[in-house]
Amino acid sequence: MKQDKKMWIADQGDGTYKNPILYTDYSDPDAIRVGEDYFMIASSFCNTPAIPVLHSKDLVNWKVISYVLEKIPFKDYDEPAHGRGVWAPAIRYHEDTFYVFYPMPDEGIFMCTSKDPFKGWSEPVCVRNVVGWIDPCPFWDDDGKAYMVSAFARSRIGFKSILHMSSMKPDATGVLDDGIHVYDGNKTQPTIEGPKLYKRNGYYYIFAPAGGVKPGWQTVLRSKNIWGPYEEKIVLHQGNSPVNGPHQGAWVDTPTGEDWFIHFQDVGNAGRIVHLQPMRWVDDWPVIGVNDVDGCGEPVLHYKKPNVGATYEIDAPDDTDYFEGEKLGLQWQWNANYKDEWYQLDTKEKKLNLYSVYSNTQLCDVKNLLIQKWPAPKFSIKATLDVSNLAEGDIAGMVSLGGVYSGLAVRLKDGVKKFVEITGEWLKDNETVTEYDTLTQDQIIIKMNVLEDGNVNYEYSYDDITYKPVGTTIMMTPGRWVGVKAGLFCINKTNESKGYLTADSFVFYE
Repeated sequence: MKQDKKMWIADQGDGTYKNPILYTDYSDPDAIRVGEDYFMIASSFCNTPAIPVLHSKDLVNWKVISYVLEKIPFKDYDEPAHGRGVWAPAIRYHEDTFYVFYPMPDEGIFMCTSKDPFKGWSEPVCVRNVVGWIDPCPFWDDDGKAYMVSAFARSRIGFKSILHMSSMKPDATGVLDDGIHVYDGNKTQPTIEGPKLYKRNGYYYIFAPAGGVKPGWQTVLRSKNIWGPYEEKIVLHQGNSPVNGPHQGAWVDTPTGEDWFIHFQDVGNAGRIVHLQPMRWVDDWPVIGVNDVDGCGEPVLHYKKPNVGATYEIDAPDDTDYFEGEKLGLQWQWNANYKDEWYQLDTKEKKLNLYSVYSNTQLCDVKNLLIQKWPAPKFSIKATLDVSNLAEGDIAGMVSLGGVYSGLAVRLKDGVKKFVEITGEWLKDNETVTEYDTLTQDQIIIKMNVLEDGNVNYEYSYDDITYKPVGTTIMMTPGRWVGVKAGLFCINKTNESKGYLTADSFVFYE
């Protein structure tokens, strides 16, 4: 296996780390510790496999280990459904079982379980068939009774800024009642959502972000009674730091007794990136971050690593792929529910074959886009490709998938292969396809440059020495609550095709 430099390393190798710990779009993170292991999950919306599960030993160095759902179990998601699908999930561990609760705002609240997150997850169970309920979090009290706290999506149900508590079956397969609203944040904590429920020193705590994603803050509610009433306190805000909207995350501790808080920051094109903050308790209130005033802290950019009692290897989630395995790497997702016949991994030649799929849509709505998240604010990607097996009408190449999107591809038309640039916006019917150079050979390298200001442009080469710029430099924009993604595709807009694109590698570098 070739070793390549990761684009973002948080562990500084000297006992400290820098934020974000992941410059990657792991939106709405939730995390738990089980023994010496940390597990984190995130939203995935319409991409599949869905709900990434990450693992760490020290809260700083993370790897993707599995997905909770291979596919979203509704036909609607056989085509891209931007902004729908799996929203903010929660992960908990109870009686030797891992539980993941996740909302689908148009379909209901669902739950999956696992005895070993490295090995897979159960089929989903519908906890409540309801529209507009979001952000569920399960909780088991000391007496064995179970509860679920949740929030509401105004776009589906007509109101928001309300937190709701339901009694739940102890096996988490359903709620026992309609529940009640336990907190109304409309006056002081607008857009409160994403609740996570904990218990400490006789208090029930609901950690919940408020104020909106980009300008918001982290609120904590507490009560001696799970049904309330709840006191409120803002415990983390931007302050004088450059970290806007620090909220929506998880309280975790270490085996040595330290407390930490994981949260996201929305930075636009790269999506919702993940930060780690020190946390402590004062008068039974959490104080998160540093430079706190009246118990409200601000985010750190550089800090000593959590004391977990050991030192672990410096690493980050995979991005580069040489397609050497028997399965697709866990860095990859599809733009909708995928089909196995869309691709083949040639284990002998160490190559990926992407088969052409008929798709008479804008590129952003193509279902068989094979995509992955940005791993840093600035980087380049080189995709080494073979287009000798394209069929008439096929279009295949690289894509930068955002609200504003672009792609550099090869189109076989009237027996001639030419480079084409595809650009457009997912909310507008304005896609353009511009022809450029005729290919002189079938083995090519397409390079995508992601610039720090959010612009993306392309080059191509036949020898990996001389590169020729092609197309325009385009300012990307994020998608519907997701960051820009990069990847590969092979489609035909006019008919079914037996053509395919072969990829030797997809390499990230600075």
